[in-house]
Amino acid sequence: MIQNKINLKIRPAQTNDIPEIWKILQQAIALRREDGSPQWQDGYPNEEIVRKDVAENHGYVFILNEKIAGYAAIFFDLEPEYEVLKTWENTPPYAVIHRVAVGSDFLKKGIATEIFRLIEKLVIEKGIESIRVDTIFDNLGMLRIFEKLNYTYRGEVYFRGSARKAFEKKL
Repeated sequence: MIQNKINLKIRPAQTNDIPEIWKILQQAIALRREDGSPQWQDGYPNEEIVRKDVAENHGYVFILNEKIAGYAAIFFDLEPEYEVLKTWENTPPYAVIHRVAVGSDFLKKGIATEIFRLIEKLVIEKGIESIRVDTIFDNLGMLRIFEKLNYTYRGEVYFRGSARKAFEKKL
């Protein structure tokens, strides 16, 4: 298990984590709705997606004080929607991060930034040298994290008919 300076730890999600992961994602969905964002207001993500993440070994939980504080789906294969964009600097292989969420009890504590730092360590351990990630235009918190951690804006990608800002980081 990888951990960092605030004692946040990362581990692969297990089937028995799914109810807590889904609860955290529902909290994030509600927060985006309260912010007036269209992000995650179309039935995605949903519990079926989480089950698939976990079953296919893409789901990761982030543990703080023995509680699940956050969730992310991490992929180590090509993302078809990303392959359309021609402004990437780094060639495959790359890791892809989706569905990052922090539980409401853990907001405003720097957890999301630490989630990305732990993911970067995991990706390096797997021998992969770059990460690709995207977010909706109005997710200011996520955009600040990308800036703070030196992710480079590469253009727009499209998921479910909506544009997203795409970023890349060479590790």
